[in-house]
Amino acid sequence: MFLHGWGASKECFYYQTSYFCRFYRVIAFDFPNFGKSGAAPAAWGVGEYAAFTARLLREKGIEGARLIAHSFGGRVALKLLSCRPELFSRALLTGCAGVPPKRGAAYRLCVRAYRAVKKIAPRYAERRFGSAEYRALPPLQRESFKKIVNEDLTPCLARIRAQVLYVFGRRDTATPPYMAQILQKNTPHAGLVYLPGTHFCFSETPAAFNAVAREFFR
Repeated sequence: MFLHGWGASKECFYYQTSYFCRFYRVIAFDFPNFGKSGAAPAAWGVGEYAAFTARLLREKGIEGARLIAHSFGGRVALKLLSCRPELFSRALLTGCAGVPPKRGAAYRLCVRAYRAVKKIAPRYAERRFGSAEYRALPPLQRESFKKIVNEDLTPCLARIRAQVLYVFGRRDTATPPYMAQILQKNTPHAGLVYLPGTHFCFSETPAAFNAVAREFFR
């Protein structure tokens, strides 16, 4: 089973699905709001995406699957691994999100400014503040994005019982190495591997990534 990242689609795992279909039945899908899937009916958070994934697996009669998830897909995976242990036997999470980033004084000042401006000119605040990725989203997806990025998933880690392998790119700036270390340290049965590359090391070094995943899943 493959769970893609935010703004991506199942096609991002091309090098993995074409490789692992030689050994396993492969399932990859587009989350609602992404790829070829339709829109979600509301501003979904991680919990709603996790529930959607669990329903999909239940409809297909799948339990004990091997999982590869990237970034936002890792958020969904952490939620499922902590509350639905029967779904996955092993999980490889690459560039996994869910650890709150370190925030400095400049960020806190920006948040206060945004809240103040929003009270006076909400439309201007939405256009002026936030990342380019955030400003490009439709209104409903903006609400979903805020729910997702503001949820701290580290409380889920202690409840995970499956074997987990975190695979991170050494030059990942979206989910930097300190996040990988927090994830590995607080997940009971977890390992950590660094590969060359960035947040997308699975597509930048597919042969190395696939070899690590293949060994882990044996």
